[in-house]
Amino acid sequence: MDNKAVIDALNEILKHEWTGVAQYSQAAFILEGVWREVYADHFLDDAKESFGHAQLVGNKIVALGGVPVATRNEIKQSRDLKEVLEFSLAFEAKAVEMYTQALELAEGNRALVVFLEDILKEEQEGVDEYTKLLRDTPATQSELGDTKAG
Repeated sequence: MDNKAVIDALNEILKHEWTGVAQYSQAAFILEGVWREVYADHFLDDAKESFGHAQLVGNKIVALGGVPVATRNEIKQSRDLKEVLEFSLAFEAKAVEMYTQALELAEGNRALVVFLEDILKEEQEGVDEYTKLLRDTPATQSELGDTKAG
């Protein structure tokens, strides 16, 4: 196992997880309308999951002798619920891809493989969940028209 390559891959994952904390939090903050009650907590839960993964990955980087990054990628944001769900699906799919690549680099270190597989399983569950949510996305407020009384 190439320690430097694994640490580099984990740092890219860490940047992605930090991005998830910000992106999911922002989605929960700006979501308005009738679907806010349904989805705001969902996005906050995903932000917490990303933070948990960031903690695990950051600690693993240090255990392997590296220094965790403290940066993130640019977030994607929208007030359109369907678009936010699409961003979320893409985010989770990218995480699956990144953890899968890190798994290939970790070959030979069984404990690290299991560590990465555990997180990968959660990321794949995120892909599955957003795929199901997008099958029947509720109309957003803009699609329903202005429902405020004049």
